[in-house]
Amino acid sequence: MKRGRTAAAARGALLRWTVLALAVAAWQLATRTHASVYFPPPTEIACHTHTLWFSGPPTHAFLTPAATENILPSFARMTTGFALAALAGIALGTALGRSRRAHALCNPVLQFARAVPPPALVPVFVVLLDLGTRMQVASIVFSAVWPVLINTAEGVRNTDPLRLEVAEVLRLTKTERLRFLFLPSALPRIFAGLRLSLSLCLVLMVFSELLPGTANGIGFTLTDAQSRSDLLTVWAALVLLGALGHVLNTGLLAVEKRLLGRGRPR
Repeated sequence: MKRGRTAAAARGALLRWTVLALAVAAWQLATRTHASVYFPPPTEIACHTHTLWFSGPPTHAFLTPAATENILPSFARMTTGFALAALAGIALGTALGRSRRAHALCNPVLQFARAVPPPALVPVFVVLLDLGTRMQVASIVFSAVWPVLINTAEGVRNTDPLRLEVAEVLRLTKTERLRFLFLPSALPRIFAGLRLSLSLCLVLMVFSELLPGTANGIGFTLTDAQSRSDLLTVWAALVLLGALGHVLNTGLLAVEKRLLGRGRPR
């Protein structure tokens, strides 16, 4: 059975890579046919991406000075914002999910805050915190916390009533209920919120770096390349963002699969 699952996973991976290769080949053929300056061939984009970001010495993990000056600051802002949003969302969501009264009182505020477009809040943070890293991280945290918070609260509220009765019979403490009952029950919803939050963090990280006063980052690279009409660098930054998002989402899915797999009955 295990060998069959491995073979099925291999076939699925091969199919996905085949679709990607066909899409890149079609893009290459279309760009060679139309020769548009705005859509360079993927081979040129790949070469420029390697030269711009990953042609450094092995002692620096092949990262160029442009990569360390732009990719690393962006990655630090995004991961810091994501970590803070995840911690705050899980903590507050658990507290709200365990209290029906608190959830009923706070739910209208949560739904209102979630509905506000994240870019619309950036001017507020600029006024409160001024331009800089603090403003960028704060804007990421405030906008990315809602998917985690709301999904965690719903997951905790939907805990099986039978399990709650068993916990009463066993006289579990609040800490034990949190560890063995509420969090395992809410884990699928928590990870659903984390995936949404991760996508928001990537978008908001780029948007915050498009603002005046930013001196580094992938978003800064995009605006700088656009102002110089350096379209290859624009495409290289877009490819980098897509690859970064894919790698982070794959890593989060692997953690989710491992944790949920442990929690499933055998």
